[in-house]
Parts: sequence; structure tokens; C-alpha cells
Amino acid sequence: MAETLQEILLDPSRRPQVVTDCQGLLDSEVESKSGFSSIAVKGAYGMVKAVRPGIIHDTVDDLLDQLVARLEPFYADYRTSGDGPLPDYLAGRSDEVSDALLGITDARAERSSRATIKKAYGKLRPQGKKHVQEALPGVGKIIEKHVAG
Repeated sequence: MAETLQEILLDPSRRPQVVTDCQGLLDSEVESKSGFSSIAVKGAYGMVKAVRPGIIHDTVDDLLDQLVARLEPFYADYRTSGDGPLPDYLAGRSDEVSDALLGITDARAERSSRATIKKAYGKLRPQGKKHVQEALPGVGKIIEKHVAG
């Protein structure tokens, strides 16, 4: 029986469904946004999808190994602590988990040679953290689905 998130979520027979589930989570998280700030988020997301259909799926697939690696220590801790459902555990540690996941894009932005990208990312990062934190229960549900399946 698989024990680690890498063994579970990155298994070649399961990975395509994990990617699809993650894309569905992204789509629903973007759709659920409301208020003034949602206009920019929804507009940018829609524009990216229109410019290159399939980009969200491809990006999730490209980042999945890194995302799983960042989630692995939290999942291991959850397994040993056994406190409640995984979505609640991740939400309860949302500051740490979101920083770990955003570390992937932080590193990409830092490696960029374009000052405008670095500047734009720096401005968007605090709002991005909030969005990642809001999505963590959904991430937990995806993991639970595939651990059980």
C-alpha cells in the first residue's frame, strides 16, 4: 500500500485524474471569487485560458511534482498526528502550507531576469497567499479522494 503522497498522487495510473481534479479546483476557486478584486483574477485567468487552451492543465501537470513534494511533510505530519480530516488540518496550518506551496512560484519569480515580472509578482504575492489559503480545504479533499481510491 502506498504511504507517501508522491507514491499516491504521482502514480502514472492516477496522475491524469489528479491533474484534472486540481484544474477543477482552480476553476472553482476562481469562479467563487467575488468583489472588486475578483474582476482582475477572473479576467486574467480567463485571458490566459483563451490565449492558449490547455495551459492550465499543462501548468498543473508541470508543477504537480513540486507541489506534492512541498505538501509531503505536512501530509506525513498529519498521518502521525491523526487529528481530524485532512482539509481541516491543512486549513489549520494555512500560513505554513501556503508559504510552502508559494515557494515554488517565489523561486520562479526570483530566477526571472525580467524586473517587471519580479515587480508584478511582488505586488500580487500577498493576495496570492490569501487565495492559496482559501483553496487548501479543496486540496485536502483531492488528497483524501486519491488516498482512499
